[in-house]
Parts: sequence; C-alpha cells; structure tokens
Amino acid sequence: MQARMKNPAVLLPGVTDAVQDLIKAANKGGVPQRTLELVHLRASQINGCAACVYGGSHSAKKGGETDERLWALAAWREAPFYTDEERAALALAEAMTRQADRPDAVSDEIWDAVADHYDESQLASLVLWIATTNLFNRINATVRQPAGATWA
Repeated sequence: MQARMKNPAVLLPGVTDAVQDLIKAANKGGVPQRTLELVHLRASQINGCAACVYGGSHSAKKGGETDERLWALAAWREAPFYTDEERAALALAEAMTRQADRPDAVSDEIWDAVADHYDESQLASLVLWIATTNLFNRINATVRQPAGATWA
C-alpha cells in the first residue's frame, strides 16, 4: 500500500509545528498518558485510521499498556480491564468521534460522567487530544496513509 500523497501536514509550512504545539499543550492537562493513549486508539479504531491504530498501539505498548487492555479496547464496555476514569474518557472519545450518530453528540450524561473524574484542565486536555486524534484520522484516511508508514 502507498499513500495517495505526502501528508498535508508536512507539505504546508508551519502545520507540523502547529500540530506539535497542540499535542504538547494537550499533554500538559494532567491526564495520565495511558488514558490519552487509550482514547487516541479508540477514536482511531472507530475512524478506521490504520496509521493511527498501528502507531497508537505501538505507543501504548511502549508506554506500558498491557496486551489484554489493547486487545479488548474495541469492546471496553464489556471488558473488566479499565478504570471508571478510563471508561468515562473512552465514552467521551466515542461520542466526540461519532458526532453525526445522534442529535446531542456529547450528551449531558457522558459529559457529567467524565467531569466526575477529571478537573477542568484535564477535561480541556481530553477534548483537545480527542479532537486532534480525529484530525489525524481524517487526514490519514483521506490520503490513505498505510499502517507503519511515516508522514514524509
């Protein structure tokens, strides 16, 4: 498999730096890295972004994530491997990623559950992280970025 073109974030001046700044900022919100890795991977699974699923799995594994939790992530509601905090973050990731599936994309129930576990800075981090993941997913799916390939 080969991408249709180089990644647009690499082709246009300043985009890579801007995206990296956004990622750095989202990482400063106090959400555990393992949680950020899980929500990234779950949104990427939903969006069918092979590059992000591949990269996210490797990054999570490198960060200490277990095989059981990675294997069961697509069915996290039925798996006993996740904390209540992670479940709330995963529900938010799914709702933000599947906005067109319901009139109230992120319901009060989902928001209240995640707000019970995370403070305002952490919520900002999660929202920005999930939105950035969706940005990457849409770019990679559009240009058909293959799993394991670099952006260059």
